[in-house]
Amino acid sequence: MASLMIKLNSLFVTYFTFHSFVYNLPITLPALQQSSLDIITFTLTMASFKSLLFLFLSSLLLHASLAEIICEDLPKDVCAFSIATSGKRCLLETSVKKDGYECRTSEVVVVSMADYIESDECVRACGVDRTSTGFSSDSLIEPQFTAKLCSPACYQYCPNIVDLYFNLAAGEGVLLADLCEAQRTDPRRTMMELLSSGAAPGPVSSESGSLFGVAPASAPL
Repeated sequence: MASLMIKLNSLFVTYFTFHSFVYNLPITLPALQQSSLDIITFTLTMASFKSLLFLFLSSLLLHASLAEIICEDLPKDVCAFSIATSGKRCLLETSVKKDGYECRTSEVVVVSMADYIESDECVRACGVDRTSTGFSSDSLIEPQFTAKLCSPACYQYCPNIVDLYFNLAAGEGVLLADLCEAQRTDPRRTMMELLSSGAAPGPVSSESGSLFGVAPASAPL
């Protein structure tokens, strides 16, 4: 770099000396050297800026290509509770291929979230299992599971999982908020008891809102 600047400096000094001689312009050597250095600095600065801009844009394109989530490409240990780039939930199913499991794209569309893989923290806090297949409300019958699902660590900080089970509960005619309230006041009271007591509302249609004010099967940011 130093040798390049020396060569460029000599080139600019020669050019401006010739230019001043031809047009009979008064110019001093220090001023000439300073002018040439200013031009060299500006040229190198612009070159560095263009290089940095190119690297930045390239990194954005690379990040965009790497960030795309396709359910069929996900391994089984991150498939469940993930959301594809298309906005559809990923579904883990049993299969005769590979290791006995297959990750597929479901038809359940999440309105407010995409490109999302659930964190290990939320998986632990909510008590869910990444190897669970399909979408099932069976676990809502278990008091131990609802206790973790309704805990502040899950209910307040893991909207993706909470919203999924809100809609699963709604499909059974139970509001998750009612189930969580029952769990807090009477931990032995299950979803089946809520249904049999008539305390739960009727089945929620696919057009109804969810816990977060968006369409069912959606997960807000």
